[in-house]
Amino acid sequence: MKGSFVLFVAGVLLAGCSATPVSNEARAVELVNDKPDASKCKFLGEVLGSQGNWITGDLTPNKNLIAGARNELRNEAHKLGGNAVYVQDVSNKGSWGSLGLDNSTIIGKAYLCD
Repeated sequence: MKGSFVLFVAGVLLAGCSATPVSNEARAVELVNDKPDASKCKFLGEVLGSQGNWITGDLTPNKNLIAGARNELRNEAHKLGGNAVYVQDVSNKGSWGSLGLDNSTIIGKAYLCD
């Protein structure tokens, strides 16, 4: 029983090391820095992408934290029917004593554009 728990915890920690995958359908969602033209795009809602926490953050490479947050943002926009995300805020945080980032979070607005 103890060995199963150790394997479970190890699996969870190792899973935290890889970036959240982007779905095949969401790969086409474009992240943009300029607000889309209202005459060509319909606002669908706010979306958030985040990866990392105080447990797995130090075990996950910084590039995977950032890529995972971007991938989750695309996945969330796709769920709303969007094909573009206007990125409004990016936050990359490390905790005290951390060797790198612990968390990457991106907030944006999902749009469906022509």
